[in-house]
Amino acid sequence: MKKTILLLLFSFSFPLHAEEIGEVSTVFKLLGANHKIVVEAFDDPDIPGATCYLSRAKKGGISGSLGLAEDPSDASLACRQVGPIALPEKVRNGKMDGERVFKKNTSILFKTMQVVRFYDEKRKVLVYLTYSDRVIEGSPQNSVSAIPIMPWN
Repeated sequence: MKKTILLLLFSFSFPLHAEEIGEVSTVFKLLGANHKIVVEAFDDPDIPGATCYLSRAKKGGISGSLGLAEDPSDASLACRQVGPIALPEKVRNGKMDGERVFKKNTSILFKTMQVVRFYDEKRKVLVYLTYSDRVIEGSPQNSVSAIPIMPWN
């Protein structure tokens, strides 16, 4: 019980670092907001010059408008180099592989959309993976994007 309470508090303590870029309606709802696809951008907190764009489904209706609906696990991810990238030593040596760089609650309790980062040293590429998880059971739906580290002029 104590572990569950701590997990709940911990899951709501992550700040949201995304900036909403835009949205489109996908299903009209007579009452409440429409179902939609939201596009958000966030910068990798450890790697200046790396930005990811996440599109995700968001439920509408009355429950969605009140923040009570569970959003679908569908998402797509595109990450790009938007400036010079100097990899921190802890990233270059693999000590931060699987590091969470973004997290968003997608239901009132227990479900989140996350983005984690890996570094492929052989190819000099940052790899970002988005997936949805629940406390009990996650989803195999995922999306991956990669940023080759290139000189910036």
